[in-house]
Amino acid sequence: MHIGPYQLLNNVFVAPMAGVTDRPFRQLCKELGAGYAVSEMAASNPRLWASEKSTRRIDHAGEMEPKAVQIAGAIPQELAECAQFNVAKGAQIIDINMGCPVKKVCNNWCGSSLLQNEPLVAEILHAVVQAVDVPVTLKFRTGWDRANKNALRIARIAEDAGIAMLTLHGRTRADRYEGEAEYDTIAAVKASVKIPVVANGDITTPEKARDVLAYTKADAVMIGRAAQGRPWICREVDHFLKTGTHLPPPLVAEVVHLMRQHLQAHYAFYGDFMGVRTARKHIGWYVRDLPGGEDFRQQMNLIESCPQQLEAVAQFFAAQERLGPRLRYGLRDEVEAIREVAEAQQALAA
Repeated sequence: MHIGPYQLLNNVFVAPMAGVTDRPFRQLCKELGAGYAVSEMAASNPRLWASEKSTRRIDHAGEMEPKAVQIAGAIPQELAECAQFNVAKGAQIIDINMGCPVKKVCNNWCGSSLLQNEPLVAEILHAVVQAVDVPVTLKFRTGWDRANKNALRIARIAEDAGIAMLTLHGRTRADRYEGEAEYDTIAAVKASVKIPVVANGDITTPEKARDVLAYTKADAVMIGRAAQGRPWICREVDHFLKTGTHLPPPLVAEVVHLMRQHLQAHYAFYGDFMGVRTARKHIGWYVRDLPGGEDFRQQMNLIESCPQQLEAVAQFFAAQERLGPRLRYGLRDEVEAIREVAEAQQALAA
């Protein structure tokens, strides 16, 4: 699959997620099989470009190509200038956010709120495409609410404007992240345009990815929340799509290595003070659904130094390894497994 001149490794993508898909996480996902990953959304308001938060969001130094930056705003000229600013800093693909359902974003007529104003959508897309010489893509939702679905019209507007790829989340803005995503609209959009279409929403397993691709005829799937704490889901999905067989759960030893790599890159990216705090959510995602994971998450949230956090993670997974060489999700006898992990942690601490 291609986006403009860029040939991607596969058709399994990681969604841009605020507070999640920073550079360390994107890089890890790409190393673990994601064919493509997009940055957190960066504000188009030029007064914010130099802020610490915006600077981090558009930082892709050393990241595997292609380097994609998502921008958000409601003023065509600002979005065009923001795209130019990011391309000058090395962005190779610009993605426009018309999918975020968060109230503070929509209250500023950004994100999915733009779907209510189709002429403005057209103006924004034309302005950004004409402003840069790199591919411009669009991420959007099926409509403002279920009574006002206009994804087909938005898709045609985008194609006419020169958008290189569409990513469609199978929910409306009013749905936020609740209920189940629907794929009929994605299938209809795919049938109506000639540019690549990516299916997004509730892609949580290899089987779901296969079924959604088959049903919608989409060119790729984009994984969001299912990648939190399980970035190796990308290689699992890719392997299943290519072979029809499942990879085994990762070895505990591999996860320990990956987490240390991720956390050290995270600390370097944010600094020790912020890094140890912002890493907590990632660690919590890594250990959820594992025996003793919730108790460990609560204890880990009290740790305020990077070395202690790394050591606590190492001890937790050393205890996991005593249960077996591979991660053990969904154990039938959870109570017994939690007891075993607790005993193993006590033995390690002794």
